[in-house]
Amino acid sequence: AALNLSRGTYAKLFAALALAQAGQEAKAQALAGEVSKSRPDDTWVQSVFVPATQAVTQMNHGSAAKALELLEPARAYDNTTRPILFLRAQAYLAAKRPADAQREFERVIALKSEDPSDPYASLAQLGLARAYALAGDKEKSRTAYQNLLALWKDADPDVPLIQEARAEYARLQ
Repeated sequence: AALNLSRGTYAKLFAALALAQAGQEAKAQALAGEVSKSRPDDTWVQSVFVPATQAVTQMNHGSAAKALELLEPARAYDNTTRPILFLRAQAYLAAKRPADAQREFERVIALKSEDPSDPYASLAQLGLARAYALAGDKEKSRTAYQNLLALWKDADPDVPLIQEARAEYARLQ
């Protein structure tokens, strides 16, 4: 729908990222490739968004290590690209590297002050809870889930992600 409103570079890049996350990889790669070809000297495109789209595709296919490799050039821009920082944290979690995932999720949460309504902050709180659980730290995991559920206390209880978080928290009890 966003592409019906704008065919600008960033509309295409964010759409490519969203399409990749939704499993529509061919469309995502086509859009990312189109932008990459039209902007070969654009560092933001070549180092951040195109690799991020490719990283999501790798994650979809179970290759967290390859995703982490693809995200490495974007590291220099972490403080300005919460979605990419969050994606790297997810890749660390998928790669069973909980300490690295914790560090990255905490960085996403710390950037919340720049945009208090940023949805990545609460999603990072969920990732942090999962990373602590993966590391075997039940107490920190419980606390992280409690903080998350407090953030989401007024949310629609039928949202699948909220149901997942509540079920994961219940298993820690």
